[in-house]
Amino acid sequence: MHDLYGAYPDFFIDVNYEHDLLMTHDVIVFHHPLYMYSCPALLKEWMDRVLGKGFAFGDGSALAGKYWRSVITTGGKEDAFSPMGYNKYPLEQILQPFELTAALCQMHWIEPLVLYWSRNVSDIERYQHAEQYRQWLNNPLREWDEQGGRHGDNQ
Repeated sequence: MHDLYGAYPDFFIDVNYEHDLLMTHDVIVFHHPLYMYSCPALLKEWMDRVLGKGFAFGDGSALAGKYWRSVITTGGKEDAFSPMGYNKYPLEQILQPFELTAALCQMHWIEPLVLYWSRNVSDIERYQHAEQYRQWLNNPLREWDEQGGRHGDNQ
């Protein structure tokens, strides 16, 4: 686990260190709340700086073949993310910029794991979500392999 706010409280990201860290992992998990239909500011800054042209795309493709998974918490219920809900769009559409970034970096997109209405769910629902997350972390590519590489893949 790599806590960006713990590592960079001043928002000055060590891009070379982050590149080295990315190179040591095959599965990259972006765990964050959904803030204003996006990610927190430091994660956006991280993406803009670390996933830059020449490293992640363009002349460089250091992340090609790696796996991207977003693990998201939301403040709204699942039905809020629909044409009739107050967010007007399904979460899949709201998260498209992340999926497109993964594609630009030639990474495999694994369908996000989402805990809707995270501050208000029951302890049982929170536990079930945590258990699902734990099981996935223990073998992150099991579902991918079982589905023949089609678990939300954009490749």
